[in-house]
Amino acid sequence: MHPFRSGLLANRVVQAIILSEVFLQIGIWIRNFAVLLYVVEMTGEDPFAVSMVSVAEYGPIFLFSFIGGTFADRWRPKKTMIWCELLSALSVFAVLFTLMTGSWQTVFFSMLFSAILSQFSQPSGLKLFKLHVPAEQVQEGMTLYQTVFSVFMVFGPILGTLAYQKLSIYGAIAITGVAFLLSAAALLVLLPEKDPDQVRETQTSVLREMKEGIQYLLSKQVLTLMGACFLAAGLAMGLIQPLGVFLVTERLGLAKESLQWLLTVYGIGMMLGGGLSLTMARRVAPQKLLVVGMFANAVGIVATGLSTSLGLTLAAQLLSGMSLPSISIGINTMIMQNTESQFVGRVNGILNPLFTGAMVVTMGMSGVLKNYFSLVTLYQASGILMFIGILFILPVYRRSAIGEEVEA
Repeated sequence: MHPFRSGLLANRVVQAIILSEVFLQIGIWIRNFAVLLYVVEMTGEDPFAVSMVSVAEYGPIFLFSFIGGTFADRWRPKKTMIWCELLSALSVFAVLFTLMTGSWQTVFFSMLFSAILSQFSQPSGLKLFKLHVPAEQVQEGMTLYQTVFSVFMVFGPILGTLAYQKLSIYGAIAITGVAFLLSAAALLVLLPEKDPDQVRETQTSVLREMKEGIQYLLSKQVLTLMGACFLAAGLAMGLIQPLGVFLVTERLGLAKESLQWLLTVYGIGMMLGGGLSLTMARRVAPQKLLVVGMFANAVGIVATGLSTSLGLTLAAQLLSGMSLPSISIGINTMIMQNTESQFVGRVNGILNPLFTGAMVVTMGMSGVLKNYFSLVTLYQASGILMFIGILFILPVYRRSAIGEEVEA
């Protein structure tokens, strides 16, 4: 059933989260690309400085994801999200002021501080979905949420580049701050004044709650299997992440600039996959959506590595891109269906670093491995790791309502 006909978009919580995320993505993409281009310009393309941009963006996931998820479970989600967006906006305007006084290195602080706050805000958004969206509409809600990311994967880099070229770093940073304020305003206006009665800010020990979160995840078979799946998928994605440029130059015999076409087709595939997932949201169980998505992604990865034809490579990239929304929607829906509301933040805070950590490990190894193995071998290894990830989900593949395992 289409979300417009199912009444999903009439839910003010869904409206608030989707609209807030649109403003957030506008701010994030403009900031990320403007900062990247600015650092390249200011440092004369210094590789270390450029790599620090990624560190500032992804580093907080390791350090703060579980902590942020724990506090998201302790605090009221509406208040947490609004304060996070407001503080992000204030940090951006503070950085803008320091930029105008001549200290350009503070752009790293803007990314780092905002990325830390997102580790508190993002699990709170998932918790709001759990509390306010009917169980039968959760998968459709996750599909709409993922579609926002898919659209910005295509248009975000264009938006960020144009903002920097037309408005300079000062204008781009200012727009980022305004976008974060608009995100907070959407949450303030549209979210209900009160959360359900079961939401209470707890005063128990943070360390005790972290321990309870780990014990809870290990006690749930589905969540434990998902952790193993996350690990395998992260290893697979990280192994080939830095190799795209070599794929273009060595396998296709094209200039390195042609990589943009592969990325563009991949982004278009994500948009198409998001639309396809939207039509299947009510008819396909999330674990089946996840398995189908991972299988298609594995096939796309292997085909990309084997191909020496631009047409076949683009087709494989399109398939891989189309599969990504199914993977994300399946994962998020399974988390929501199999986790009690008071543990949503901590479960999300444990599983996310598993994927990101594994991806960073193999990203760091891929350059070294390329000296010993061919691109074909590395892409095949990535595909095999993705297939291994599928094996962990197969034990729950045939269950019609895996969420029933969650204790009331």
